[in-house]
Amino acid sequence: MDKQSFLSILAASVIIASCGNKNDKSAQAGGAPQVKEYKTLTLEPKTATLYTDFPASIQGQQNIEIRPRVEGYIDKIFVDEGAVVKTGQPLFKISAPEYEQEVRTASASIKSAQASVSAAKLAVNKVKPLVEKGIISKYDLESAQYTYESAMATLAQANAALVNAKTNLGYTTVTSPVNGVVGSIPFRLGSLVSSNTADPLTTVSSIGNVYAYFALNEKKLLNFTQGDTPGTTLAQKIKNIPEVSLLLSDGSLYPEKGRVETVNGLINTETGSVTFRARFANPGSIIRSGSSTTIRIPNEVKEKLLIPQSATFELQDKIFAVTVGKDGKTKNVNITVLDITAGNYYVVTSGLKTGDQIVLEGVASLKEGSEIKPQNQNQETVYADLK
Repeated sequence: MDKQSFLSILAASVIIASCGNKNDKSAQAGGAPQVKEYKTLTLEPKTATLYTDFPASIQGQQNIEIRPRVEGYIDKIFVDEGAVVKTGQPLFKISAPEYEQEVRTASASIKSAQASVSAAKLAVNKVKPLVEKGIISKYDLESAQYTYESAMATLAQANAALVNAKTNLGYTTVTSPVNGVVGSIPFRLGSLVSSNTADPLTTVSSIGNVYAYFALNEKKLLNFTQGDTPGTTLAQKIKNIPEVSLLLSDGSLYPEKGRVETVNGLINTETGSVTFRARFANPGSIIRSGSSTTIRIPNEVKEKLLIPQSATFELQDKIFAVTVGKDGKTKNVNITVLDITAGNYYVVTSGLKTGDQIVLEGVASLKEGSEIKPQNQNQETVYADLK
């Protein structure tokens, strides 16, 4: 091998060695895993208001069936379905001529009885001085007085008959017993009705106040009785329930607040639920009997740990959060939460404690034991939308 060939081979070896050293340095620099940054939060107790919604049905405070007291044909209908009526306002007129005749007969009987009373009184006045003078016996005076008393009794009966006849005649005009709204009217002009008719003439719903009925199943009822609402008995707890809201069918919030007043004492064996009743004022008659709405019940929780739902993941029907230790490594923690959420936040009942640092994002893809660089977030920022 000549000298020139040897120098060429030596130069090539140096170049290859130099490239190999560069590749080794690059591999060492890029091969070390980088520690990623994750947003975290240090848990502190919070106070929040939880809302539970229940489907509810509306009924008027009074749903009164309007039925005739007398038999006859419907002569007039003064109102239409859905009309707002006042107490005493005429609804129907029933044609019953016999009651008008009874009034006329009773009036005539009174006049006849009054004439008999006047005649009997004259007889007493005539006999009395004759008895005092001894011209006739006391028997005649007593007889005249008995006749007068009998005439007075007959007059009283005639007056009573007139009152009764006028009462019956008054029943031919059917009026509303309460302020309310008229329901459906199944009868038309000329229909024969009586007190024995199966269907009522109509129904008047008093809606100055309305009742909202909603149901709780046995589990929720048990949670309620064992919950934080003040009181040792169910009645006391109901009394201490804060004011409730009503969501109308279009999703809007009804302006008036309501109160839960009563609960049915028995659990429905068919549905396994118990019925509650809340009362709402209805000054503008906005709500009508039969409406479908939603009851919203607030429940304030104090000094509880709340975590964003986005900071959790589910696995085999269990909820997990990811905590960060002092060494910067993650740990999956099984937590239990209330069924009721505070908006987008879970209320933690076990699994976490005050001072724990949790990962706020990307928890579903974060492997347990991973080393991360925590970026602790401000409490106000994380809970900005908490109500």
